Amino acid sequence: MTEHVLVPVDESERSSQALEFACTEYPDADITAVHVLDPGDFYAATGIEGGAMANYDEIRKHHENQADNILERARGEAADHGQEIETEQVVGGVSQSVVDYAGEHDIDHIVIGSHGRTGASRILLGSVAETVARRSPVPVTIVR
Repeated sequence: MTEHVLVPVDESERSSQALEFACTEYPDADITAVHVLDPGDFYAATGIEGGAMANYDEIRKHHENQADNILERARGEAADHGQEIETEQVVGGVSQSVVDYAGEHDIDHIVIGSHGRTGASRILLGSVAETVARRSPVPVTIVR
């Protein structure tokens, strides 16, 4: 049976490095790149406590388009390494969505960049990679 590897991707260099690692270390695996859209980001971007619904749909669409671009870039990066990958975007909290996706889609291994967020958001929100590693039902490789 072919191994199935999950690689969470965002706009960070670390996620690109994680995808490159997965493509080179698991050349015969099925690889899925997933980008998580966090609804909290939609509300935060409205600039109004609780969010403004008039802006919410526009902001969500912007984030979905951004996710499409991130996933398209991931397909291109994988193709540069001779891999054809599946891509998917999901909505939810980033860490929990990655863990849930792994459990619901017969993932054998997660390869994740060490951090995508920087500065205060990383300190306040904690490390996504660390949380995924602690909660994952499958082995996790953190690429630094």
